[in-house]
Amino acid sequence: MRLNKLILLLSVILFSCEDYHYYDVIVVGGGAGGTSAAIQSARNGSRTLLIEETDWLGGMLTSAGVSAIDGNYKLPSGFWGEFKDSLVSYYGDLESLKTGWVSNVLFEPKVGNKILKSIASKEKNLKIFHSTKVNSVIQTEGDYYNFRINSSKGNFSSKVLIDATELGDLLPMIDEEYSIGMDDKEMYGEDIAPDEKNDVIQDLTYVMILKNYNKNVKIQEPENYDPSEFYCSTSSPNCPESDKALWSPEQMMNYGRLPNDKIMINWPIYGNDYYSNLLEMNADEREEVFKKAKEKSLQYLYYIQDELGFENYSLSDDEYDTKDNFPLIPYYRESRRINGMVTFSLNFIKKPYDQNHALYRTGVLVGDYPVDHHHDAHPDRKNLPQLAFYPIPSYSLPVGSIISKKNPNFLVAEKSISVSNLVNGTTRLQPVVLQIGQIAGLIASESVKNDISTQEINIRNLQSKILENGGYIQPYLDVEKDSPFFKVYQRIGSTGILRGTGINVGWSNQSWFYPEDLVDLDLLYKDISSFVDMKQYPLNSTSIADIKSWIEKISDLDNVMEIISLCTAHMISNKIFQWNDSYPTRQAFEEDINKNDLLVLLLKGKVIGCVCVSNIMDDFYKKIKWKTKSNNSLYIHRLAINPSFQGKGYAKFIMNYIEDLGKKISANSVRLDTFSLNEKNNSLYTNLGYTKLGQIYFRDQSDMPFNCYEKLLK
Repeated sequence: MRLNKLILLLSVILFSCEDYHYYDVIVVGGGAGGTSAAIQSARNGSRTLLIEETDWLGGMLTSAGVSAIDGNYKLPSGFWGEFKDSLVSYYGDLESLKTGWVSNVLFEPKVGNKILKSIASKEKNLKIFHSTKVNSVIQTEGDYYNFRINSSKGNFSSKVLIDATELGDLLPMIDEEYSIGMDDKEMYGEDIAPDEKNDVIQDLTYVMILKNYNKNVKIQEPENYDPSEFYCSTSSPNCPESDKALWSPEQMMNYGRLPNDKIMINWPIYGNDYYSNLLEMNADEREEVFKKAKEKSLQYLYYIQDELGFENYSLSDDEYDTKDNFPLIPYYRESRRINGMVTFSLNFIKKPYDQNHALYRTGVLVGDYPVDHHHDAHPDRKNLPQLAFYPIPSYSLPVGSIISKKNPNFLVAEKSISVSNLVNGTTRLQPVVLQIGQIAGLIASESVKNDISTQEINIRNLQSKILENGGYIQPYLDVEKDSPFFKVYQRIGSTGILRGTGINVGWSNQSWFYPEDLVDLDLLYKDISSFVDMKQYPLNSTSIADIKSWIEKISDLDNVMEIISLCTAHMISNKIFQWNDSYPTRQAFEEDINKNDLLVLLLKGKVIGCVCVSNIMDDFYKKIKWKTKSNNSLYIHRLAINPSFQGKGYAKFIMNYIEDLGKKISANSVRLDTFSLNEKNNSLYTNLGYTKLGQIYFRDQSDMPFNCYEKLLK
């Protein structure tokens, strides 16, 4: 009987352990954003799993057939630039991609899929499961792995989870907070938003890739076909009046002309757009929507053949391996939108420097397409805002739009980022989504490597990584990536100390840095004052020598504060509530500098640690019974090592340096305090020969005591 119980117990343990396969990062959805997220995460050294429902990669770029790139032609940021270069390599040159008039980058969807799969196959840290459906996601508490995913190919666990599905389908699975449809004017103060919110989303489209068969290939007239529905899709005697600019039938066909005499039909002017708010539908209900959307596209194809005379063109039989030759998925223009750390609304694009929150300082990717919404297939379209090509400057998307506010270590890619409904009209385009995915993958991997949550990611470190990976963090047209000043100006622009200028020229949305222009000194001083106390650190002149000296004086302090921020977040994530917003302060370090008490530890020119060393005893130490008289000791405060460099002996190195310094000046001892619940610090000082002599309290930091230590030097 005991043996049977033991066998049963072992079986439960074995099945529990075997059930889950473990990854650092799991990305669900192999669309444009999901593919770039998975590749970037793997490149950054994280063990990554990509789960995709189809056997293709690329989503709207490829699987949905939208192989005409919208925007960012002159802003080849990050993975978008890499994909564009790969297309050039495949087709021979840039001119070979300019086959249609809607875009300067057009390609065959199957070629895009081939390129993405080729890039992904080179990543040794990346595993891809195609034709796999996620059934459920469970968040775990107190576990090293934060998410458990049940799928059609087994169970998987990850530290970080990225929802890169086309419609944000993981959000309801983890009880995430999200929005659907149009926001009202009051929500974000957007003056072109409707007066009342609604659940209307953008039209979807079942794109068609047509091929010239050089013979009559007219399809059978579809059910419910009504040619009058399409009369105003092009210029026609049957359309005497229209609220749209009308193009000739030939121009409509050339709109999305692809290489090798194929044509993308994704025609927005009373063509094959179809309306349905399918976001909260189940799989069967969505299938009914897809059926009707395909029917709408077939009706338009028949109109193209029968009314417009293009009888030689029909659905390509060598683009997709599907029974009906349609793409694998429809083109979705809108998704559920997460409630992120920040929400990027239209005013942050139109007037980035006039807002209460300087989100441009946290920019991680760039976009330049207008706000473009498709609502013409909606039955009540005349009462909806007219939002086709609303002009805006180019912009930088803030990192907080990608990070969940509610669920740590949960990120989104694709169109589910935290933006207003209006802004979705520009962030939904392919180059932006490729960047969104790349940044999500980078955030995920960096948080795993540094053992922090995604909400604790350091924005300046992240921006540096983005620049190293060929990305833009500000959308300047006049400082290109091959400029020796590119990274410098990108960083300066992200502080706001020197500002770019956004303008709109026709369909082109632009931002310029004007590096050769004279600087407005009043504005410069004003913007610098938000970072530096100009009374404490006055800039007496703008000569190169004085500016250089001034920068050197304040730069160490900025680096120190960055380390303090990292250490504070790292301790809090480990349930050590030693430091907080009220301590240590920038003012404390400024006083250290003025007293010449601040020491910094440099590694290859980079500040990785700091400490205050003083010979003055603070009043709160008077209650401790020290071993020596209190007139000749060194006091250590605010010792910090960048978390990325902890555990490598640097704290011990600093302590040994201070003790050697004390011996040189004949100090009696070294004294310090540390948080009683910080086991690592207490162990460090004990191992270095320090003796605990008592406890003190700092109520603005914690209700728990701080241990006081002393080590004799004589």
